[in-house]
Amino acid sequence: MRTSEASRRRAHARGAAVDGTESPAMSPNDTPPPDLDPEGEGKDDRHFVTALARGLEVLACFKRGETFLANHEIADRCKLPRSTVSRLTYTLTKLGYLHFVEEVGKYRLGTQLMALSTVALGGLEVRQIARPAMRELANFSNATVGLAVRDHLSMRYVECLRGPAAISLNIDVGVRMSMVRSSIGRAYISALTEAERVPLFEEIKMLDPLAWPPVRADLEKAMEDHARLGCCCSFGDWQESVSAIAVGFRPGGGLPPMAINCGAPTVISEPRFLLDEVRPRLIEMVRRLDGVMGA
Repeated sequence: MRTSEASRRRAHARGAAVDGTESPAMSPNDTPPPDLDPEGEGKDDRHFVTALARGLEVLACFKRGETFLANHEIADRCKLPRSTVSRLTYTLTKLGYLHFVEEVGKYRLGTQLMALSTVALGGLEVRQIARPAMRELANFSNATVGLAVRDHLSMRYVECLRGPAAISLNIDVGVRMSMVRSSIGRAYISALTEAERVPLFEEIKMLDPLAWPPVRADLEKAMEDHARLGCCCSFGDWQESVSAIAVGFRPGGGLPPMAINCGAPTVISEPRFLLDEVRPRLIEMVRRLDGVMGA
């Protein structure tokens, strides 16, 4: 083994034992965490690659504003044995998706992820098409206008424009939002077909079967609003002091359904203003984006 390679392995080992304990050996009884492999999906579905799913989950466990994570912290979040996480982080580091910082004995996201995200966002031409109208609506409403796509059971912003108000929502590209409590998540659900909605509802139900009946009722109401008003609403549901409306659409071109919202602290944009003044402009803007990417 070359010296540089041996040095990297030693540094990786320090990251694996940064909490002062060694990673336990892999046991034959080690099982995939429920969130990665629900109901034994990896075992029953021969097409499901559990190792790939685990590696992606490691990358996804970094939170916004969080720079460093140690192996034991990643293991806790992913519900994986530390020995498994040690191998995953080593592999991801070799590929450039993670970077090990020896000074703190922890990992940070690597530059290869930035390149990957740049390519992914660059493929969403709908962002460039929507941006001028989104900026115009943000200026008119004095609010924040965002475009989001589904990320597991959340919504992830891929474009965000703010109005000139001194007070605005702390939302930017990359931020995740609750799917069931936000207007943008409800609008996304409203844009789905029944066939697409059924498995999504099953996933949401599995998170908390006892809470599902009232959540289902809220989502049914939101879909009724989307059909009747042309938008979904969230007046104090996501945060007590925030009001927002959103419209879902299907951009075409093989892209999944998306949604655009307009929201602000209620002191800036009251629900009545959003419904009376902003709603028709938002509906018209989204109407022009529906199917814009073609078949």
